[in-house]
Amino acid sequence: MAAITAAMVGELRAKTDAPMMECKKALTEADGDMARAEEILRVKLGSKAGKAASRVTAEGIVVSYIDGNTGALLEVNCETDFVSKNDDFLAFTSECVKLIAEKNPADVAALLALPMNGQTVDEVRSALIGKIGENIMPRRFKRFTSGSKLVSYLHGTRIGVMVEFEGDEIAAKDVAMHIAAMKPVALSIADVPAESIAVERSVAVQKAAESGKPPEIVEKMVEGSIQKYLKEVSLLNQTFVKNDKQTVEQMLKAANTTIQGFTMFVVGEGIEKRQDDFAAEVAAQVAAASKATA
Repeated sequence: MAAITAAMVGELRAKTDAPMMECKKALTEADGDMARAEEILRVKLGSKAGKAASRVTAEGIVVSYIDGNTGALLEVNCETDFVSKNDDFLAFTSECVKLIAEKNPADVAALLALPMNGQTVDEVRSALIGKIGENIMPRRFKRFTSGSKLVSYLHGTRIGVMVEFEGDEIAAKDVAMHIAAMKPVALSIADVPAESIAVERSVAVQKAAESGKPPEIVEKMVEGSIQKYLKEVSLLNQTFVKNDKQTVEQMLKAANTTIQGFTMFVVGEGIEKRQDDFAAEVAAQVAAASKATA
């Protein structure tokens, strides 16, 4: 049996917003497996346990650049929110995203090797780190050159969306804003990743099994849950945020507009930020001071 530490319980609670004791029970049942514990909480507590799942924990910004039918979306991370507002940091990210659109680097390593102001991007980055005093790193990007029209939407600097479309630009911009708010995982039901469906099916099966209903009813409950999930996470099937009487697909049809694809970056998504134990830090400092004066 794996040892369940307070740090593990705290991490699970931060991810799920579930009560502390429920987190500990779930971790114990899952033998310390964090992913399995999240699944157990979702079965026991329903959607309540997933409401904080998208909470971001790292700092930085998302920036976009469009020039005709060519564009780029880029996330650059730093250590604190304060630095993410620094003018030099913002200028660096703006130059980086423009370079991505113009030079088409294969990955972050290739981006860092590109020339920038007489140096490489990595040399400029290193100098900026020395000036600001925090680590800075481009994390991920996507370049767009499909020939479709492009529109971007930035929700502050923490959420960035790029949409490839044909038709009305205002409708496409509305869709980009909708994506930032509703965070679909795919364009259509057919595009939802199989692994995501498998996780939802596992949760639905466990929930339905606890109902005590006959197998044929359980099967219908599971399929109903899956169909509901697919509609909730596929862009075209979502209820449009600006008109709850329409789906996004219906809105686009009325505007004679089609969406070829979209990309959304949320700052720090999937990154665990180090949590400092302030009380322990103070206690350590007091202890060190006591030794120094002893």
